[in-house]
Amino acid sequence: MNDERLWAPWRLGYIKNTATPSADLRPLKLLDGADPGCFLCRGVADTLDRENLIVGRGPRSVVVVNRYPYNNGHLLVAPLLHKASLAELDADEHFELQQQITRCVALLERHLNAEGFNIGLNLGRVAGAGLPGHLHWHIVPRWSGDVNFMPVVAGIHVIPQSLDELWIQLQAALAADSDGKPSTT
Repeated sequence: MNDERLWAPWRLGYIKNTATPSADLRPLKLLDGADPGCFLCRGVADTLDRENLIVGRGPRSVVVVNRYPYNNGHLLVAPLLHKASLAELDADEHFELQQQITRCVALLERHLNAEGFNIGLNLGRVAGAGLPGHLHWHIVPRWSGDVNFMPVVAGIHVIPQSLDELWIQLQAALAADSDGKPSTT
């Protein structure tokens, strides 16, 4: 088995569970039903989209760059409201979330030249949900020959772009996108 090591000090906060962006330290007016400890709820209530890695917002959804990505361009698509199960979503939320996922896939194909995707939703802690109280879909771009998904098999992790640079690129792409889909800017 390949056992290469790459320096990734930005992941230490995740491993130690101490990753708290400075935006999380400020008092915010949260939406009804929000969890003050939920990074998605806090990001939705905040105006510092870049600091919170929010690249898009819709009337019922938010798109966030994953702070601890499996691969470059790893996005999270979540409802604005803190909801833990699919049954809690109304029809409009379901529809908008699926539209956002579709829009993000097209965006990543165009701007990162992604060749495929892993798209998933982990329901409950036992299913791998790191934030079990707030639904969120993972969109993980893939390329021929990449070795980043399922690192227990590959043993290598390489993220070739900083999260801030990715945020800038995706924010500009979303702002320029005028294909009639729900607005995320």
